[in-house]
Amino acid sequence: MKKLVALVLSMLMLLTAVSAVAESVKMDTLTFQFVPSKDADVIITGTANLPELVKAEMATIGYDIGEVVISVGTSYEATGEAMSAGTIDVGWLPGGTYAIYSQNGEVDVILTATRAGLSNDSENPADWNGDENKTLPTDDQVTFYRSLIYAAPTEKGKALAEKVNAGEALTWDELNDCTWAVANTSSSAGYIYPTMWLMDNYDGKKVSDLSSVITLGYADAFAQAAAEQVDIICCYADGRRDYEAAWNLSTDTQDETGKQGMGREDSIWNELNVIGVTPGIYNDTVAVTTAKPEIYNPEFISALQTALINIINTEEGAEIFSVYSHTGYAIASDSDYDGARQALTVVK
Repeated sequence: MKKLVALVLSMLMLLTAVSAVAESVKMDTLTFQFVPSKDADVIITGTANLPELVKAEMATIGYDIGEVVISVGTSYEATGEAMSAGTIDVGWLPGGTYAIYSQNGEVDVILTATRAGLSNDSENPADWNGDENKTLPTDDQVTFYRSLIYAAPTEKGKALAEKVNAGEALTWDELNDCTWAVANTSSSAGYIYPTMWLMDNYDGKKVSDLSSVITLGYADAFAQAAAEQVDIICCYADGRRDYEAAWNLSTDTQDETGKQGMGREDSIWNELNVIGVTPGIYNDTVAVTTAKPEIYNPEFISALQTALINIINTEEGAEIFSVYSHTGYAIASDSDYDGARQALTVVK
């Protein structure tokens, strides 16, 4: 009798396993896209192993995915548009970009990134400057980051930095006399929050009111600052950490992440001075398109949330997502980004 019971149980377990395999949801392709907040080559190289990890994790949850395709959008808006159209399934969108493309329900957030906090969170820009104030990571996990306004080592930039480091306020005329490098208009750190900083400090003036503004990706903005072609750049608070090595390399070499050398002699902490600090910005999203029912449903969303959280909690996954300075993911809801939508309204 015991042998018979054991045999029956074994058969039931086998049938259950076969049934689970048979009921796996099959997907030919799952498309991921990252926004170009870092060099596209750096992102593609850094995330090269992500497809296989996602396929393996999703398989354990009942999804048989043939191929996971990773790309980098040509701009933040390009990724938002592609997700709205349903040509990209999953996108890593900054809060500002998500706020724009979620207004009509075309994308929906599923995860918020957490990051290692920084050793500096002062609202006084002078506290960020010089080797003695070098920004370092901490073990604290935070759900926000700041944008900083940096003065390049040009004649005008140095004059601004000198005033700020002496505790003096900058005037609108001084800022307006400079050439600014900003990111696309949906970039939280590169455009929206710097605009809010200007509005708060200069009687409602905006980036669009400045006399000389060019739009650059972060890599090009740092390179132009190093070449003394722009006076002011806007970037997330740990931007100097990302370009620290490249700042001092010769222009014909690259750092270990592929960033081109910028040929400066002094450190980036001494030369690229902070002159403005914005309020906190809610962290990046992982969002999904709502245009495809095979993607936008509770079962798939729950599976993908579980898979990405599991992946980033492994050593290999942590290394992959370090390209975005993400150290964890937390379940998110659309209402988390109401503040980002308010920021967009203010900017408009």
